[in-house]
Order: sequence, then C-alpha cells, then structure tokens
Amino acid sequence: MLYGSPPSRRRDALRNRAAIVQAASDLMTGVRSGPPMPEIARRAGVGQATIYRHFPDRRALAEAVVTYQVDRLEIVAATVDHPAAFRALLLEVLRRQVAMRSLVPLALKLEQGSRNRLQHRVIAALTGPLRRAQACGHVRADLTPADLALLFAMVHGATEAGVAAERSVDLLLDGVFCSPA
Repeated sequence: MLYGSPPSRRRDALRNRAAIVQAASDLMTGVRSGPPMPEIARRAGVGQATIYRHFPDRRALAEAVVTYQVDRLEIVAATVDHPAAFRALLLEVLRRQVAMRSLVPLALKLEQGSRNRLQHRVIAALTGPLRRAQACGHVRADLTPADLALLFAMVHGATEAGVAAERSVDLLLDGVFCSPA
C-alpha cells in the first residue's frame, strides 16, 4: 500500500510520494515541532514543489505519515502470536508515540472521520494480540480494546505536559500487565 495514493500515478511519482512519506516519518521522530518542508524534500531527494504536488499542506502530509505508521503497525501486529509478545508490541507503539510527538498535534487536526478510521485501525490491529495475552493471564482481564485509546491519550498528555513521558509509559504498562506469580 502506498499510503492512500491513487493507482493511476506514474511509477516515479509513486516512488517520490513514498520517499516523501518515509523522509517525513523519519524526521518526525524525536523532534518537538514538525520538520521543515525543505528538509523533508532534501531527505526524500525531491524538490519542495514535488512535496506540494503530492501533499497540498502539512495536514495532508501528516495524514500520509500516520497512515504509513498504522500500515506498519498492522503488519507487525499480525505477526504477534505469542501472548507474552503483546507487552513488547504495546511498548513499541507507546514509545513511537512519544518519539513522534511532533506528529500527534498534526494528527489531531485531521478530519474527524480520518482520525476515527485511523484510530479504529490501530485498535483493530492490537485487539488480537491483546486478547491472546489476556487469555494467558499476561494482561489484566478488564482491559478492553477501547481502553487502548485511553492509554494513548494518557501518554499524549504526559508528553504535552513535558513530564517524563518514557516513565509514564513504564507506569502505564505496569498497570496493564499482570505481575508474574
């Protein structure tokens, strides 16, 4: 999948779009504010005008990056079949959320329908591994898939408040996962 791009595009245009999304995704890791468009263009090996041909504004680019991240999550989550591996999967999701803190405010500005679709995809990707972990007693039984959205909101709040976001992730996970007997 090439992140919502129409199938009628030329092959080089598809490559450019994918390179832009990858560069933006890479550059949004670990920065507080979104990376400048010229830097995204440089990293993608395209001109700035090429970015704007594919993405008329930052919001459109943010939606493509979020979609790319969700696509990756779906692929990884589909391979998680061992119940104990859910902890590592959820940890990675929450750490990426912290690392890509500049993307979250842009994602929150997406159309409500887009936000809902993306959130539904994330929850759906995590539901199977969550249920398997619960069935084996690794995760508290009362955690619902919808609670995952609450966990994401809590980490976002900690990140926005400038408190120890990584520590908040550890504390959240300790509250979700059962202690070994």
